[in-house]
Amino acid sequence: MFTKAQAEAYFVAEKQESLLFVVIGVLAIVAAIGLWATLKTPLARGMAIPILLIGLIQATVGYTVYSRSDAQRKDIVYKMDLDPDAIAQQELPRMKKVMDNFVIYRWIEIALLAAGLLAVVLCRQQPNRQWWFGVGLGLALQAAIMLAADYFAERRGKAYYEGLQAWVKSFSAKS
Repeated sequence: MFTKAQAEAYFVAEKQESLLFVVIGVLAIVAAIGLWATLKTPLARGMAIPILLIGLIQATVGYTVYSRSDAQRKDIVYKMDLDPDAIAQQELPRMKKVMDNFVIYRWIEIALLAAGLLAVVLCRQQPNRQWWFGVGLGLALQAAIMLAADYFAERRGKAYYEGLQAWVKSFSAKS
């Protein structure tokens, strides 16, 4: 039986991962600025662009999730006690959308990883294409990080979603 403690644990883990995402994003931004400003080679400047852009996304998404996790945790635990119908009517549809979005994110990340690796393979031994080689390296690196992070987030989300479904089903059976 899915419990309030398990729901809380889901949001605590989500908050921890989102904080890690903020750190990764900030480190990526700093690294990109460092690559651009210090090395000034086509390879470094090419790498800096996707590292910076995806780092901005990581930091922004991470902060957004981090800042809302506590409120969501409290809201869900409250609803499990005092408004169980809201779990079925609000949280399950929200989580269904989250889970559907993970599939979209996965395919986008796989496509970005493939594009990055393709650029690396096609440009690795071409001195006049080192900028593109750098773009490919940066893109592949960031896409791999995003793919890995979303893999763990999706697994955690799936367990939470399935737990809520079981909870709603058992609650409905009692009513």
